[in-house]
Amino acid sequence: MLAVVQRVREAKVVVEGRTTGEVGPGLLVLLCAERGDGDAQAERLLAKLLKLRIFSDEAGKMNRSVQDVGGGLLLVSQFTLAADTSGGNRPSFTGAAPPDEGRRLYEHFVACARAAHPVVQTGEFAADMQVHLVNDGPVTIPMTVR
Repeated sequence: MLAVVQRVREAKVVVEGRTTGEVGPGLLVLLCAERGDGDAQAERLLAKLLKLRIFSDEAGKMNRSVQDVGGGLLLVSQFTLAADTSGGNRPSFTGAAPPDEGRRLYEHFVACARAAHPVVQTGEFAADMQVHLVNDGPVTIPMTVR
């Protein structure tokens, strides 16, 4: 599974004029299931994400996790993270999980996140979404779990 994690002051997802998810300080997580991914990859990625120390402590060092600071999670599916541009200028998305499997893994990730963390909001799978965010830092971390 692939993720791009952004530490945010605030973030929201809008679909057809309605807000589907919104958080204050926390993490915006763009998620992509790749072909061959399963529940184990989703669960490992979530465990790593919840413990990722990218929030500042009293000394200004990135030493705290989203759980430590009580931040929100905004989880957004984004199959385009699997883009392969090695063959030219038009990206190929054949590395992304098929839509049904991608949806299942995204929903599994969300369910596990809600069981482990108090503030979890989402986008809408396969929708045309507008993501609004105020990146904090900026801090943006790519993550991969195989």
